[in-house]
Amino acid sequence: MFGAGTDGTQQNAIELLKTDHDKVEALFARVKKNEDGNNSDVFRQIKQELDVHAHIEEQVFYPHCLQYGDEELQKIVREGLEEHAQVKILLPEIAALSGDSEDFKAKLKVLIEDVEHHVEEEEGEMFSLVEDQFDEEMLIRLGSLLDAEKVRIGGSAARSASGNQ
Repeated sequence: MFGAGTDGTQQNAIELLKTDHDKVEALFARVKKNEDGNNSDVFRQIKQELDVHAHIEEQVFYPHCLQYGDEELQKIVREGLEEHAQVKILLPEIAALSGDSEDFKAKLKVLIEDVEHHVEEEEGEMFSLVEDQFDEEMLIRLGSLLDAEKVRIGGSAARSASGNQ
């Protein structure tokens, strides 16, 4: 079932996106615990999660917010798109570096700070506006669309990552 939560109920878009945020934050915690070590394996997981997450937001969630949201929500979404653009520049730069290089560590630290700021704005501002402007039925529908897009681009990895096996 698309958009299904762990209890079998349909997951709304905000819950799904917060679940993604939590997965990435757990990966960030692993990097922070191993700050001076080689985090190339963890980075590959971070990159995969961020690539999929940014894609589903940009293809499904953000367009809906831009089309149907009020001016304040549209402004925050545009800022979010710009933050995504910055992350998309950093990801391939980091991927091209050796995991034990100082440049890798510095760029990964900047990536983590940028993404944490982005998540803070989404969860602290954007999501409350979305909840105010869209009813639960629409949020569940968006959750299903987000999950379907995640499966479409990620195949079995996305299904297992989102709890759909």
